[in-house]
Amino acid sequence: MARPIKETPILFGNDARRFEERMKQKRTVPKEEIERVREHYRIAMSIFKKGKDD
Repeated sequence: MARPIKETPILFGNDARRFEERMKQKRTVPKEEIERVREHYRIAMSIFKKGKDD
């Protein structure tokens, strides 16, 4: 049986301001990291494709 979803906490004051500022900042990801993730994705998808044919 699934557990009920808890309520999302609401931020007020300085916590809300800090959160909003962090969300506005663009996070840069190195090209090496992107390539690593893409390669892992390709590997995972190739495993799923092989499993489908069986």
